[in-house]
Amino acid sequence: MSLRLGDTAPDFEQDSSEGKIRFHEWLGDSWGVLFSHPADFTPVCTTELGLTAKLKDEFAKRDVKAIALSVDPVDSHHEWIKDINETQDCVVNFPIIADQDRSVSELYDMIHPNADDSLTVRSLFVIDPNKKVRLMITYPASTGRNFNEILRVIDSLQLTEHHKVATPGNWERGDDVVIVPSLQDEDEIKQRFPKGYKAVKPYLRMTPDPKVNWGGE
Repeated sequence: MSLRLGDTAPDFEQDSSEGKIRFHEWLGDSWGVLFSHPADFTPVCTTELGLTAKLKDEFAKRDVKAIALSVDPVDSHHEWIKDINETQDCVVNFPIIADQDRSVSELYDMIHPNADDSLTVRSLFVIDPNKKVRLMITYPASTGRNFNEILRVIDSLQLTEHHKVATPGNWERGDDVVIVPSLQDEDEIKQRFPKGYKAVKPYLRMTPDPKVNWGGE
């Protein structure tokens, strides 16, 4: 049975470019981004891992750990990392899981036989500190991921985790947000949203972003 939002992210122990990884222990109390790649030494993956390395500070601001996966062995990962660092002008600063036996790929349903029966598709999971799956995105092998969108979704998840709001389409940090329909008590609304709100419709109430400080900025 495939994973669904809100499920506990499966734990596993597997070799990686940074040694043996026990996933839940490695995550600790942090958020996590686990993302798979079809294979080592592939062009799109090389650019994606370079981008991830360059976004280290952005992930750190959000208390997020990144970890990649490929079905190739550790020795291959180490050689590939040399290419990534050279071609993308970066230093890979996160582990790449060596999933030769496809055990992690099967746990996370990363192999889609109708696309390719041996390689992983571009699956990505955002996992919260309680080890719950909060986001799943799957791209075809031919399309690189938009890491700005991944950061945007993490911002939304972390905001809505602690405030009774939802984020509208194309929302970016600092934009107005939506007060959740379940919140109807006006005294609580005033307390939670001292800047007030605009009722576009009874079910659509917009209020300024309640988070003052984003990621230590």
